Amino acid sequence: MGRILAIDYGTKRTGLAVTDELRIIASGLTTVDTKDLISYLKDYVKSESVDVFVVGQPKQMNNTASESEVFIQKFLKQLTKEIPDIPFDRVDERFTSKMAFQTMIDSGLKKKQRQNKALVDEISATLILQSYLASNS
Repeated sequence: MGRILAIDYGTKRTGLAVTDELRIIASGLTTVDTKDLISYLKDYVKSESVDVFVVGQPKQMNNTASESEVFIQKFLKQLTKEIPDIPFDRVDERFTSKMAFQTMIDSGLKKKQRQNKALVDEISATLILQSYLASNS
C-alpha cells in the first residue's frame, strides 16, 4: 500500500505532508518553493510509493472557490501531465492556516518560531491530510 501525500499549495511556498505506509499517521514532510514543487514531487515518487495526492481546496465562507483556486487548477493540470500515474483528490482546506497557527501556540512554540510561515504551511498540509484520512476511514 502506498502513501498518501497532501499538498497545501501556495503561490510562493507549498506545504507537504505524508502518511506512513499503513496510512495511519499523517506527518509533516517539508515545505518547498512552489517553483520547485513538480520536480520535488517527481523525485519523491521515484523513491517512495505514493498512491494518491490530496490537494487542498480553498473555499470562501459561502462555499465558492477562493481566488487562489485559479493557480491550483494550473498546478493540477501540470501535475497530471508530469505525474500521470498518480491520481489526486481534493479536500476543503478552510481554516487550516488558522488551525495550524493555533496548533503552534498549543504546542508551546515561541513567538519567533510561530512566525515561520513554512512551518505553518507544513502543518496546514498535515491538517488537510488528517481531514482526508478521517473522511475516508
